[in-house]
Amino acid sequence: MDFLHSKMSEKKVSSSRKSKLKIGQSMLEQESLEVERRKISYMEEKCPPLNFPQSMPELQELCEKLHNQIDLVDEERYDAAGKVSKSRMEIDDLKMVVQDLNGRFKKPALRRVRMSAEAMVAALLGSKHKVSMDLRGNLQQVKREVKEEEKHTGDWRKNIEDKSGMDGRKKMFETEA
Repeated sequence: MDFLHSKMSEKKVSSSRKSKLKIGQSMLEQESLEVERRKISYMEEKCPPLNFPQSMPELQELCEKLHNQIDLVDEERYDAAGKVSKSRMEIDDLKMVVQDLNGRFKKPALRRVRMSAEAMVAALLGSKHKVSMDLRGNLQQVKREVKEEEKHTGDWRKNIEDKSGMDGRKKMFETEA
């Protein structure tokens, strides 16, 4: 209750806030009592009261039994500690991934790099693999057929007149000039 009074004297707290604080404090007290009850019940279940035997062989048997139980508990504790450390490492790794994804680091501006196809293959596959990327060398040679008209070498003006198809019109322009 001293905690509530010291806080209330510093600031003015509304009555609804006071009632919520009292309810919260009572819930905390109940929760702590429940935790204590669970601890006591667990200890009674796992550690029954000891009856010390009167004879030496019975005492040795009890010691061996307790040793075995201690070994089992140590194994469980060791396994639990391993699980906890593994999960902590996973949590740390995931935190790092989240920080990376949040964009703390600026992405560098990408630049265009002129690289030949051979250099690109060498960069991807390494220098051990030699692949010829001479694309022009792999192309097939196509032979062109020579037309009969091209074989005929005559006056170039005549060839143009024949190809233009304007025999009559050309003559009209020549007579006017």
